[in-house]
Amino acid sequence: MNLIALLIGLAVERLATHLFHWRRLRWLDRIIDAGFSQATRLGNWPALIPVVTLVVLLVLPVFAIIFSLGETLQGFTYLILAIFVLMFSIGPKDIGEEVGEYCKALESEDEEQIQSAAKAIIEAEVPADSRERINRVEAAVCVQANNRLFAVIFWFVVLGPLAAWAYRVTDLIRRRAVFSAARDEESDGSTARIRDAAELVHGLLAWIPARLTALGYTTAGHAEHAIAELRASNGERSASISEHSENLLARVGVAALALQDLPDETITERGIRGATAANKLVFRELLIWAVIIAAMTLYGATR
Repeated sequence: MNLIALLIGLAVERLATHLFHWRRLRWLDRIIDAGFSQATRLGNWPALIPVVTLVVLLVLPVFAIIFSLGETLQGFTYLILAIFVLMFSIGPKDIGEEVGEYCKALESEDEEQIQSAAKAIIEAEVPADSRERINRVEAAVCVQANNRLFAVIFWFVVLGPLAAWAYRVTDLIRRRAVFSAARDEESDGSTARIRDAAELVHGLLAWIPARLTALGYTTAGHAEHAIAELRASNGERSASISEHSENLLARVGVAALALQDLPDETITERGIRGATAANKLVFRELLIWAVIIAAMTLYGATR
């Protein structure tokens, strides 16, 4: 049933683009901020404790719904609930939509719009150099595809809708923690500790999906270059678990693109071609995953 719900959910997610703004869940920011505020008062406690507690509290409502419905949550009822949870677990923003906005900004040559659109994809400060920005955007598309889509699919398949929602909660907390730490640079360091703990929790859940996604890039793109990067060691022993996963996704994804500069190609044309190619790579991998999931569904139905 989970696999059927996943296939239907992915189809709906591709078609109902006008509903994307519903799943950004901005109202959860206040709850997360309140949790951070309480955590800063517990300066002697390991930051991991309040972060995990906050994850549990945000997962509990979905667990309560599933538990309270009990045996009635079967068949069509379970299918609808699973699709609903999946829709809110994917995202919060659609990477394809953001790539489209970035390409439109490049075409308009409006530097302010370009910076804004690129920042939404990179989720960090945008390099001033145009060539470096292009490279960062291409890599970020490959990274964000795992954070927003493939990791959710993985946990949904393995443990069901509750696990997919739990992963999304860790990502929401991580995003808010990074934002709070950047805004509160003059703090006593408690916000930074919470950010590091949030990134650790999210990184642990993203570790396996990140490697499956990187493996998928070798199939969906230029296999020879991608496999070479997949086998290579990044040599960054001091990097966190999240940074290791993101660096792997960026390296393998960009290698799978195997883009070369074309003669007489402008920097704007190169930026559009690179971002579009990265988005197409993600879409091809999604199709591969969908085919595998469909085959698993048919195999389970025939047993």
